[in-house]
Amino acid sequence: MGANNGKQCGSEGKGSSSISCDVSDVSSSTDHTPTKAPKNVATSEDSDLSMRTLSTPTPALILKSNPSCVSPQTVPNGHETSSTSFNITGETVALVHPPPGTRSRPSKVPPTTLIDILPDPVLLHVLSYLSTPQLCRCARVCHRWYNLAWDPRLWNTIRLTGELLNADRALKVLTHRLCQDTPNVCLTLETVVASGCRRLSDRGLRVVAQCCPELRRLEVAGCYNVSNEVVFDVISQCPNLEHLDVSGCLKVTCISLTEEASQQLTPLHGQQIGLRYLDMTDCVSLEDKGLRTIAFHCPRLTHLYLRRCSHLTDEALRQLALHCTALRELSLSDCPLIGDFGLREVARLEGRLRYLSVAHCMRITDVGLRYVACYCPRLRYLNARGCEGLTDQGLSHLARNCPRLRSIDVGRCPLVSDTGLEVLARCCEGLRRLSLRGCESLTGRGLMALAAGCPELQLLNVQECEVPPEALRLVRQHCRRCVIEHTIPALY
Repeated sequence: MGANNGKQCGSEGKGSSSISCDVSDVSSSTDHTPTKAPKNVATSEDSDLSMRTLSTPTPALILKSNPSCVSPQTVPNGHETSSTSFNITGETVALVHPPPGTRSRPSKVPPTTLIDILPDPVLLHVLSYLSTPQLCRCARVCHRWYNLAWDPRLWNTIRLTGELLNADRALKVLTHRLCQDTPNVCLTLETVVASGCRRLSDRGLRVVAQCCPELRRLEVAGCYNVSNEVVFDVISQCPNLEHLDVSGCLKVTCISLTEEASQQLTPLHGQQIGLRYLDMTDCVSLEDKGLRTIAFHCPRLTHLYLRRCSHLTDEALRQLALHCTALRELSLSDCPLIGDFGLREVARLEGRLRYLSVAHCMRITDVGLRYVACYCPRLRYLNARGCEGLTDQGLSHLARNCPRLRSIDVGRCPLVSDTGLEVLARCCEGLRRLSLRGCESLTGRGLMALAAGCPELQLLNVQECEVPPEALRLVRQHCRRCVIEHTIPALY
């Protein structure tokens, strides 16, 4: 590795001494022991035949360095050289030593790689497609890539995955690095996704709350150790937060904005929060009191998902409709205590509601569905799967008053028959998705009406339905783009 046959790694040499540097020489994942140079070769730090290369301190969550590993390196010309890595606070320093100076003539140097020719803006655009772990690895390649990989424009989102990942340490390391230019504050980070990281706890989220005031989106679905207090911490210190997903966080019973919690943390009691998206699916401890608190403090909510919150009752929906008048999507699936009275309160949202899911709410009948049909004419999606109290009368009333329906699921509703489908086919010409799975009263007559009246149908589910194959063939003939899910052997 002489003065004129060096390969540069994303940087240009100065003067007449170009030093050979392979990517593997500066990786901090393994350290190397230098071979002893001959006595007649200068080994001082001032020599132009040695150099120091800096690489990034990759977070321990992604790659761990091994300072004790020793192995020689081979350069492209076939000679062996070696490098020694020393851990210094915040960086890994690699000393690249020259090979013995006994060669008679230098060998040919391979041309510079194409990626080194790319200008910084182009390479920055390429790096923008990488994930969080990939960016951290790229920062270990060379000094140029280090600077590009930590460009603030690449770090508006952090995504962490893996049940075994130490998410608390990951967030601490990453936020600390992103706060170097603006001490203690990261102004670029807007999204943190740590769904499924079971080792994430309140400690990691508090770091985010303290350092990321511009946070707009937080997803911690399935993180069992997240509690009410840290959720309140994030909301109180991130005033721009709009999207919050705490589904599967069993310890979250509500967004704690009670007077006692406000006095302990920040004086937020009585103030409003800018949340627009809230997913509390599987928060089984959520009760009416908690939802009432959320509704009072989050009047800007447009998307609310409360699937399998089994303790909620109709009274909670009254408070929800009273305060959250901007709701467009609401999911109450598998909330067994919700009934027709609750749907009457939901109907007070009037023309704003577009999406409603009440699957497996066994107390809902045609009465509740009639309220929704009368006061929510712009409804586009309805999931009433498993509501055994629904009949053709309720489905017909819905079709006449909500002609913009695009997707409807009335599977496992044994009282829905061809009569309801005929009205649906006449009134909802733009219907695209329909699930009739397990509807035992269906025959071919209703499906033929759908084939003639809903040419834009894209998905039809008739599994576990005894319908004639001829009716399904007619649907295929008239609805060219329709995918039919069935259990009829004659159609395979």
